[in-house]
Amino acid sequence: MWRLLHDAKRGYWVDTFAGRILIQTREDKLPPALVEQLQRHGGNCFYWKPRTAAANSEPTWVAGDRQNEPFVARENGLDFEISFQSGYSSGIFLDQRVNRRQVIERVSAQAAGSGDSPSVLNLFAYTAAFSVAAASAGAITTTCDLSGRYLDWGWRNFQLNGLVPDDHHGCKGDAFQWLKTFARQGRQFDGVILDPPTFSRNKKASFRTDRDYAELAQAAARLVKPGGWLLCCANTHRYPLRDYQRDVEQGIRRAGHQGFRLRSSPMPPEYNGDDYLKSLWIDFSPTPSEEGRNS
Repeated sequence: MWRLLHDAKRGYWVDTFAGRILIQTREDKLPPALVEQLQRHGGNCFYWKPRTAAANSEPTWVAGDRQNEPFVARENGLDFEISFQSGYSSGIFLDQRVNRRQVIERVSAQAAGSGDSPSVLNLFAYTAAFSVAAASAGAITTTCDLSGRYLDWGWRNFQLNGLVPDDHHGCKGDAFQWLKTFARQGRQFDGVILDPPTFSRNKKASFRTDRDYAELAQAAARLVKPGGWLLCCANTHRYPLRDYQRDVEQGIRRAGHQGFRLRSSPMPPEYNGDDYLKSLWIDFSPTPSEEGRNS
């Protein structure tokens, strides 16, 4: 799986999933020359979705074989179920490829260092790609999502990789409520992953990344064990990295942490310097004596 073309200026985005090509365009028309160019580079089938379409609409078949059933594609040596009939997304966000690899590396190092299985909490999990990455490296994962459909999809991803779902934990429901529940229970984790939607609303409240991320980071940081880590992601052009980093640091300090290191992680190189996805890795000191600073 890979982003073949990322051209925000012209409004073209092209992904490949095991030879199946998904084209997205800013406009509601597909340039024939773009399809011809992609066909010369190979591919089993071609689908297209304009970004003007409703988020839950399916992409349209354009050329080649029709892909009417879910199929499997690989990333970082792991298998994931992909579907062009799922609407919102095809089952995985490719811009998180590097972060998922870093999760694998971090969990592997934790497991080797302690001899135990690290615990990882994945909130707003969608189809659990981060959880699969962590579990493949030896973690015991807790996966939370509002949708039972996506949790079931996530368990299929576990099984595709020889991982036993019963060895892990799944939580259906609002991530903010689960954060409160885990805090009341006194649960803590060696790693916590936050990749929330830009905006969400339930019956009681709404969430917007550029307004509420400090509160989210605060709630999550309370659940991280000393010496653990937190991955914070924000997916929007409208939230400058400087402001985002300020809010995350503010939330972490409100949670009572002073000893931590924060590092910004760039997007994968095939995204041509686009900066809409902000990723911050926070490593917490094993003791409270070290003052927080950036690296």
